[in-house]
Amino acid sequence: MTSPVQRPLLFLDVDGPLIPFGATSHELPDGYPAYGTQPDANPLLARLDPALGPRLLALPCELVWATTWMADANAWVAPRIGLPDLPVVSWPDPSEEDDRERTHWKTRALVDYAAGRPFAWVDDEVTPADRTWVRAHHPAPALLHRVDARFGLTPADFTTLAAWLPGHTLPQEVTS
Repeated sequence: MTSPVQRPLLFLDVDGPLIPFGATSHELPDGYPAYGTQPDANPLLARLDPALGPRLLALPCELVWATTWMADANAWVAPRIGLPDLPVVSWPDPSEEDDRERTHWKTRALVDYAAGRPFAWVDDEVTPADRTWVRAHHPAPALLHRVDARFGLTPADFTTLAAWLPGHTLPQEVTS
């Protein structure tokens, strides 16, 4: 009998990783699709690549929204890229944040949400300060992967995630 496993979490930001900013078609990496135009209420949604959803679902992890879109990511982003509704990280009140260590305002909330589980975080605003803080305050492995916001998630980013995630699956505790 195989014991259940707890896959690592993959925290997804929307603006930057899924909705790229600023790349012109001649700047896109080889084999990367140019974004079409779709009539939507939010013109940024036309930048979503529908191929991202299946690629994300194929990764050995549990997907979690880590975005200021909050639950709107399930309503507006997920259906356009073929994702189911995902859990959403709740952010702390900005007045409760302490920036003495110069970490991104999401960093501590992600570590709290992970609760000791391995996680990867894809965002266009990850900094060395975030990596240092997570190493010091999170007991499990974590990959803080900065995505170039001009292009969003590229095949190279998926290669990095696909190489890191499988090695960080944990046995799940069974309670009776």
